[in-house]
Amino acid sequence: MFDDTRASWQNPRILSTLLLVFLCGAAVGVLAMRSGAHDTLRRSADPEEARESGRDAMLERFKKELNLRPDQTEQMELVLDDFWKYYQTLQAQMDEVRATGKDRILRILDADQRKRFERMVSDLQTRQIR
Repeated sequence: MFDDTRASWQNPRILSTLLLVFLCGAAVGVLAMRSGAHDTLRRSADPEEARESGRDAMLERFKKELNLRPDQTEQMELVLDDFWKYYQTLQAQMDEVRATGKDRILRILDADQRKRFERMVSDLQTRQIR
């Protein structure tokens, strides 16, 4: 039924789960950015502090604009925390996929090609930071 020679991340169930988590994270990200959390997140250098202040700002805006009851506010806080955990898990999995792919590519290349490949990867990372 399943090809056992495939890498574990190529399993359709895993890919479907990753896609679902990614889409949930993207939806929360859109909500966060539309609610003005991007300004709060940019101001802080500490990721944990940024997450807390961004979440708090978003929660306050939801409370104000949606007139959330206290029980709804608690539930909203739990949902935001859950989506942050999903996002972190997805990010860790994506890092693993990238590392595995890079390792497999490096095994194919000779020494000169590896050097050029590393420069290409470095250039791409530099462009992404800008």
